[in-house]
Amino acid sequence: MTQWMYYLSRSTGIVALLLIVASLLWGFLFSSRATGKRLRPNWWLDLHNWLGGLALVFTGLHLATVWLNSDSGIGLVQIFVPQTATFNAWAITWGVIATYVMAAAVFTTWPRRWKNRRWWRVVHVSTVAGTALAFLHSYQSGSDASQTWFQALLVVAAGIATYGLGLRLSTLRRAD
Repeated sequence: MTQWMYYLSRSTGIVALLLIVASLLWGFLFSSRATGKRLRPNWWLDLHNWLGGLALVFTGLHLATVWLNSDSGIGLVQIFVPQTATFNAWAITWGVIATYVMAAAVFTTWPRRWKNRRWWRVVHVSTVAGTALAFLHSYQSGSDASQTWFQALLVVAAGIATYGLGLRLSTLRRAD
């Protein structure tokens, strides 16, 4: 059973990271108005919201499978409370913080009309740092971190996220 949980925790973590990057990219494409005219803006926004929600679901599955894997040595405290006693604890801490940032972005999406728009924007912009922490978590604590294919996947995903950020920043600069 623990071997299955080990593989499930690895795969759900990788899928969660890729969904986070996809949601970030779609958010940047939508906010920079670089989505073209074929599909309506509400379609792009719905896709962005769906990807973000799905990323949070896979993050939850990742946390559950890590906790259920008795060989991982990770309990409920390590899942919900950042720990900094050892190097590996720092790696897990990055994942805990990234999870909180992503959950805040997802759960403030629906009531954003009720909240202060500036507050909503700060929460959403923080997902850039949350994504960077998710990358750091997967690189430092992932069992595949030394594998060439995984390092290449991280580089490609980081490049995609950076492209979206650059595109969004370039549209902000043009607005000035």
